[in-house]
Amino acid sequence: MTITIVRNICVAAALAVAVMAAALPVAALAADAEVKIDNFTFSPQRLTVKAGTTVTWINEDDIPHTVASDTKLFKSKALDTDDKYSFTFTTPGTFDYFCSLHPHMTATIVVEAATGSN
Repeated sequence: MTITIVRNICVAAALAVAVMAAALPVAALAADAEVKIDNFTFSPQRLTVKAGTTVTWINEDDIPHTVASDTKLFKSKALDTDDKYSFTFTTPGTFDYFCSLHPHMTATIVVEAATGSN
């Protein structure tokens, strides 16, 4: 009976380690990123992130701005000073966006596969 208990504990411990190890790379790759809106610009103008990353835009300008994808994948409401808008990018690709109130304001998010090289 004791051998069976020890074996079950070892199997359970090995299973727990395997589950935790499988989850760690995904958690390590998904991170948050910020884009500042100020002086009629998005900064950085080009941001590269891994799939699963949430990007948050923060309006630090003293007038309203929006964040709108060229492909209509995402669009914020008008953001007043200090307002924020977040979107999680789940699919690799290049996503151009602009301010719909000031269309000359443009920028790009490049999303890489989550299982790529660091």
